[in-house]
Amino acid sequence: RQLFDQTSSTYTYLLASRHGGEALIIDPVLERVDRYLQLVRELDLKLVKAVDSHLHADHVTGLGALRDRTHCITVMGEHTHADVVSMRVAEGDRIEIEGLRLDVLYTPGHTDDSYSFLWADRVFTGDTLLIRGTGRTDFQNGSARAQYDSIFGRLLKLPDETMVFPAHDYKGDTVSTIGEEKRFNPRLQVRSVDEYIELMGNLKLPNPKLMDVVLPANMHVGLHQDDLAKQGLSFTAREAIDSLGRPDILLVDLRENSERARHGTLSGALHAPYPSIGESLQPGGMLREVAAATGRRIVFFCAFGERSAMAVAAAKEAGLASTAHIAGGMDAWKKAGGPVLTG
Repeated sequence: RQLFDQTSSTYTYLLASRHGGEALIIDPVLERVDRYLQLVRELDLKLVKAVDSHLHADHVTGLGALRDRTHCITVMGEHTHADVVSMRVAEGDRIEIEGLRLDVLYTPGHTDDSYSFLWADRVFTGDTLLIRGTGRTDFQNGSARAQYDSIFGRLLKLPDETMVFPAHDYKGDTVSTIGEEKRFNPRLQVRSVDEYIELMGNLKLPNPKLMDVVLPANMHVGLHQDDLAKQGLSFTAREAIDSLGRPDILLVDLRENSERARHGTLSGALHAPYPSIGESLQPGGMLREVAAATGRRIVFFCAFGERSAMAVAAAKEAGLASTAHIAGGMDAWKKAGGPVLTG
């Protein structure tokens, strides 16, 4: 479903493979979160991932609100300047939910953290490639040269029939194709990268009206993990490293297989991906049974501490009050010099 926010002219996309199944949302707007969740309920979906194509300057992202209300995984590219998101993806990665897989393309230029997402015969281009336009390149570490490479070197090499779904449109267009944009997009009718740089350098556009408010808000969408530390439900990375191998502690890795393959694993950790955490904690579920059988304290960890903090809350709701998590996740573990298994 393609959804529109009139104030910022933002398109948001809700994707799922079937009624009753998992869903993900791309580029949600904070003020529209109630509408997204109403639609999710109406279509009998479970929102499991919320994705931003880049750090937006014209609207406050809905990532944090959707995470707080649905416990979904927040996703951005690895170049993001946001403080914390649950999962960071890179060129060549895939964002997967049940029945659906997005290929991650790094397409900088509008900003230095701009990504596009390819799904079968369609590509969600964020602000990199618009319908009959391209995203401005004059702030947020933008680069007309990088954008030229992203568009001409990556996006325009997709099949001509590939449908283009941008994050914004200001004229009422909803979809285009790569072939159409090659032929009719006035900004793409240049003969060289230098001509494109000159074109983008002479746009003289005003800054987005709310940019000074929006950018700081979008850089601080992280889940606050301090409360768990105050409750004694949090290990610092150093404390977690020192506890490695203790027989009374069971480390539980909530990350997905792709993250584990790229960033490594911890010795002796049990793998229980976050999307199925609810089932694992219920009576008869794997984690609940393991905790009961061994008497060990479950210590969750993920990439940056967001999913593990939500897992501690879920465990508490399920009646397992003594779980904890590693604050800052694998990122903090590595920075503290913790041992990591690779390969």
